[in-house]
Amino acid sequence: MCRWIVPADLAAPIQRDDPGRSTDLMGLSAMPAPLLFQKIVPVDDAQVALTRMCLAGTSESLMTYSLTLRARTDLVFASLLANASSKRHGRCEDIARELHAHLLKRLERLSCAFERVIREFVGRGGAFHSIWGVLLEQYFQNAIQLGGLYVDVSNDTVVVTKPKVEILPIEVSGLVNVRDIAHFRQMAERYWGATIYANHLVPSLAPLLPMISASPGRLQPGLQSACNYMIELVCRDGFRQAEDWLRDGPAPPPEIAAAVLAGVPPDLRQRVGDGGRGEAVTACREARGAGFQTDVGWRNKRVMDYLRMMKFWQNSS
Repeated sequence: MCRWIVPADLAAPIQRDDPGRSTDLMGLSAMPAPLLFQKIVPVDDAQVALTRMCLAGTSESLMTYSLTLRARTDLVFASLLANASSKRHGRCEDIARELHAHLLKRLERLSCAFERVIREFVGRGGAFHSIWGVLLEQYFQNAIQLGGLYVDVSNDTVVVTKPKVEILPIEVSGLVNVRDIAHFRQMAERYWGATIYANHLVPSLAPLLPMISASPGRLQPGLQSACNYMIELVCRDGFRQAEDWLRDGPAPPPEIAAAVLAGVPPDLRQRVGDGGRGEAVTACREARGAGFQTDVGWRNKRVMDYLRMMKFWQNSS
């Protein structure tokens, strides 16, 4: 599940992907290709060769090491929920993010032989970063890419009886990148049981967060999608697909609109009497005209508005 958002200068700048972050943290060169945050690095001939050269014969070690890190991550979350299955269910993103962050710290110190293997692999140009996408066209999933390998360290968070860790070649894992807003909507409807509406309620955020989801009994109605991947995706085409959805997509019904607006500060709400559709579409056109799709400062201001909205909602509930 993808539901987190932080300012770009605290995460990944627009037009730069997580592989650069991972390797920079280890004092190594960044990946050269400008990829979306958490996008799967293409497994080209170079990645295949590096995976074979550095990681061949390490499958057992990689599984053992991953399970060790997962056990440590489980302890981090052990105090959050009382029920054992609840600790895992729906926490795919939390587990994967915590484990990946911890692994990056360990790779700075190299405390075991297998960490030296990973560091050498990355130093030679091997892809190593967190990834997020659609798995088997059924649900959103977070994992770690290690060259040509898909390392799912939260494999039991949808079906809790599954093994905790799954390692597969990426091409057979079934994980694909989210292609566009339509693909995201399709998966949100399928995975969350959500209905997706156009965000006419908070026009200033509509270029980056053009959708509103409502999933009764599962997720509170709210703006989508508040994660760096999707924000960078809508920036890529200058907010054109966001504009199309805001122009043509259905407005939220009154009860959904009321639930969302209860968590929106007055200064962020629509100002005109057309329900906000025209204002939201205009916001996309004006942002594109001003070149805001590549303006990290503008993006960060909108992100801070979103975080302010989340705080407002918490204080109001």
